[in-house]
Amino acid sequence: MSRPTDQRRAAVVVIDACGAGALPDAAEYGDPPDANTLAHVAEAVGGLHVPTLERLGLGSIVPVEGVPPARDPVIHGRLHPLGPGKDSTTGHWELMGVVADTPLPTYPNGFPDEVVAALGDATGLRFCANRPADGIAIIDELGEHHLETGEVILYTSADSVLQLASHDDVLAEAELQAACEAARGVMRGEHAVGRVIARPFTGEPGHFTRTGGRRDFSLEPPRPSYLVELQAAGVPVHGVGKIRDLFAGVGIDRKHTATTNEDGLAVTTGLLRELRRGLIFTNLVETDQIHGHRHDAEGFAHALEQIDRAVAEWLDECLGPGDLLVLTADHGVDPRAPHSDHTREYAPLLAVCAGTRGRRHDGPLADVGASVLQWLTGRRSEALPGASFVA
Repeated sequence: MSRPTDQRRAAVVVIDACGAGALPDAAEYGDPPDANTLAHVAEAVGGLHVPTLERLGLGSIVPVEGVPPARDPVIHGRLHPLGPGKDSTTGHWELMGVVADTPLPTYPNGFPDEVVAALGDATGLRFCANRPADGIAIIDELGEHHLETGEVILYTSADSVLQLASHDDVLAEAELQAACEAARGVMRGEHAVGRVIARPFTGEPGHFTRTGGRRDFSLEPPRPSYLVELQAAGVPVHGVGKIRDLFAGVGIDRKHTATTNEDGLAVTTGLLRELRRGLIFTNLVETDQIHGHRHDAEGFAHALEQIDRAVAEWLDECLGPGDLLVLTADHGVDPRAPHSDHTREYAPLLAVCAGTRGRRHDGPLADVGASVLQWLTGRRSEALPGASFVA
């Protein structure tokens, strides 16, 4: 017998950038038509070793070297966005039923002079760079200049982001974050980028490293999400990692800081052991931020192995008949792509819960939010997209 909904829990774990095949319109985003982050990472390392994810059905979603199809998979499939974009903001929004009306702005030629001037007025800072760049490469290239001049490194990417990087000897992390909050106020209207990101770093020239003080200042979602509907139903919502930042705090009751996958997995495990009810919404960032953009397939594979071990622990020790576990992604970052940015891909889906037979389920990303709402409240939303894949 299943538990009443007021005694149920759900955990949605986003393996950032773990795409599962190119969407039909990938070429419109400058991505190869055969993009497939998961498959290409596996091929690059001679096969993945993820026995728990294998048992759940990872190899039943798409062919993955080293991961054969499962004999008895759980709910598995691929999820697609309903709207434009291939970034973390829109990907996470869509998982919770919010579809962007128009593409968020991007700046392949850097930010216009009037925007840079407004940023200077709002922050009191001077800037260098102002172009799309890999975050590690731009620090290596301009970090010494930044230390000599005090000019903060302003850059973007193929995604809808404005990023400010500063050495901790130039700006303390709190000062850089305050500057990014001011920049968020500038980037509105036609320049409403998905995220303004603080990128503090430390070290000496030739040996610069990012610190754990990153902070994202996202747009508020343009309309209420499944998170808001859960809150309205009295369901507590816990955001682990950058979840709170991606939703600008809207729909999140409590933020749990986690700047690494190790932290995120540990916090999620702790919540699964402690909480009696509610949603745990976790982002595991390193497959994107650390390994994905660097096309580090080996590091990506090791991160998946670490996640696999944590999932095994959850299944064996933490989850019961009143629990729903969803493993998915928000976009891709194919190591074979001719660029180092995100790739527009399907997200894999693995879902474990009692009372629902394993089967193939393909649909929109919003099906995740719909399923969480159904599982935790026993009802469906009349206002949001998505269909539940759970009983």
